[in-house]
Amino acid sequence: MGRQGVKIYSRHLRYRNRTVTLPDGTKHVFPVGQEKGIDVRSALDVVRTAYRQECDVILIFSQDQDLSELADEVRLIAREQRRWIKIASAFPLSPTVRNRRGINKTDWIPIDRATYDQCLDRRDYRPK
Repeated sequence: MGRQGVKIYSRHLRYRNRTVTLPDGTKHVFPVGQEKGIDVRSALDVVRTAYRQECDVILIFSQDQDLSELADEVRLIAREQRRWIKIASAFPLSPTVRNRRGINKTDWIPIDRATYDQCLDRRDYRPK
């Protein structure tokens, strides 16, 4: 993607041990990767793109409510520039999903689980 002009930012995953109790009562400990700083990087990219008038529609694949402030900022930029910007959040929806809300202050676009799963990047980016 970098060769195609896409700016790439990487973030290291932070691994923390998680303990679960199995039905037979035994405990199992395994590392779980947690991303840090992705929402901030995404918000910066969206604000920059809106400010430079490089978009009219912003679609965020997230349900992270921390990004609701981003929607306010995009609307402010649009108002100051006297233009229209649509901001929406897409998220997986299925009978097993509890969270049925997109990012507050955005239009919500629920997508079926099969479509969502096809969009996932399953590559393992951990250092070898």
